[in-house]
Formats: sequence, C-alpha cells, structure tokens
Amino acid sequence: MKDIQKQRDYRNTPIDNVGIKNLRYPITVRDRRQGSQDTVASVNMYVNLPHKDKGTHMSRFVELLHLLRPEISLEKFSEILEEMKKHLNAASAHLEVTFPYFMEKKAPISHIPGFMDYTCRIIGSSNSIIKTDLVSEVIVPISSVCPCSKEISDAGAHNQRGEVRLSTRFNKFIWMEDMIELVEQCASCDVYSVLKRVDEKYVTEKGYSNPKFVEDIVRDIAVQLKRDDNITWFSVSAENFESIHNHSAYASITWGENPNP
Repeated sequence: MKDIQKQRDYRNTPIDNVGIKNLRYPITVRDRRQGSQDTVASVNMYVNLPHKDKGTHMSRFVELLHLLRPEISLEKFSEILEEMKKHLNAASAHLEVTFPYFMEKKAPISHIPGFMDYTCRIIGSSNSIIKTDLVSEVIVPISSVCPCSKEISDAGAHNQRGEVRLSTRFNKFIWMEDMIELVEQCASCDVYSVLKRVDEKYVTEKGYSNPKFVEDIVRDIAVQLKRDDNITWFSVSAENFESIHNHSAYASITWGENPNP
C-alpha cells in the first residue's frame, strides 16, 4: 500500500514536535509501601520531523508504548525514547506520562485511614546533543493561613486550599512519596480525605499556628531541596486559591542547571 507519510514535502519547514497527545493507557508505577500500584495514565509522545518528510507514523507511537509495560520506570523511559528515535527516524523524542497516584493517609488524631490522590508526571526527552533528560513532577494540594490576616485581625484569619507543583532532576532515583511529603511539611497544614471533628480541630489550629504566604512555602521547599545532593535542578510553584479575593496568589522558584534551556 502507498505510504503517504514517506512522501517528500517541499515547503522546507521542519516541525519541532509531532505525535500523539492525551492517550489513556493502563500502567504500573513503583510504590514505596506496596511495591507497585496500578493506575491509568495520560500519555503524550512526540518526535521531530525533518523539513523533507511529509508526516510521521502515528500508529508506531502506540506500538512503542508497549515497551513501558508492565511497569513505568526511569530505565524504561530511556529505552522507549531511543526506540522512538530509531523507529521514527527522528533526531529527538519526547515522552510525558501523567497519572493519579494514591497514598493511604490517616487522619491526624482519629487515625481513620483514607486515600489521597496526587497528580504525578514523568517527562523524558532525548536528542542527538545530550543524553536522556528526565524530570519527575508532583502536584500536591495544601492548605495555608495568611500571616497578614492573622496579624491584623482581632479574631481568626483567612485560610484557603492551595496547590504546589514540584519538578525535579536528580542523580539517582527519587520516590514520588518523598517529594509529596516534603511539600506537605512546608505548608501551613496538609490536606486529608477523611477528618472527624477531633481532626478538624487539629488541622484548624495547626494551620492557624503556622501561617504562611505562598512566598514562605516555595522558599521553605527550596531550602530543603538545595540541601539534598541528589537534586541537580528543581522548579517549585505555589498557588493559593484565595478565599477572600477573586484571584489566586502565586510564587515560584527555579534553581540549578537546566540541560534544556
């Protein structure tokens, strides 16, 4: 059968990224406590396309994705990126796998267990200049209490739920759980799926006694990461979904050498 993708293109315009986006796919990821965890990922896969080529072979992306099964790992990421370049005749390849990750978390006082879900992402890129570049990312819900509100109010202080996005590059493997727990420790208080009245009292009082701006949160996380010799680069942002404003509060810090500036 005639292969249209292999025909020559005469517009003399290369394409940076071409491929598939938002493919839902069952995966298994490493779990520090249980060993492994089954989840469903949203997958993006791209390669570059030279100016002379009319198109890429989209079906090959899905075929190559089977190389990741049964378990997502950093080693598998490097392998599939190289296979993408080889089978699609590309100089560069990019792979993103985003998935919900579940951790059992007990309420602070009643110790009733519940599951918290966190959005996690592994991003891999490979080209002809640098070796495979891997980034691990977690998105963590938090709560914060405004220091200014507490200082100027006769009673109470406004508080809100927020979200911290933490991306890291590293020398050796880092657990998603470690990244999540680091973020939660730097918030006014962390978020739970189950809270009885004794727990609600605890988290309310803990947050009130530990007020933080978004600036405080990203700085506290940055200080901890800079002390870790395993971390070579990070980007951290905090966004508070303000309870008394019609906007969010936001802060971010990026540190370290980025191999893909």
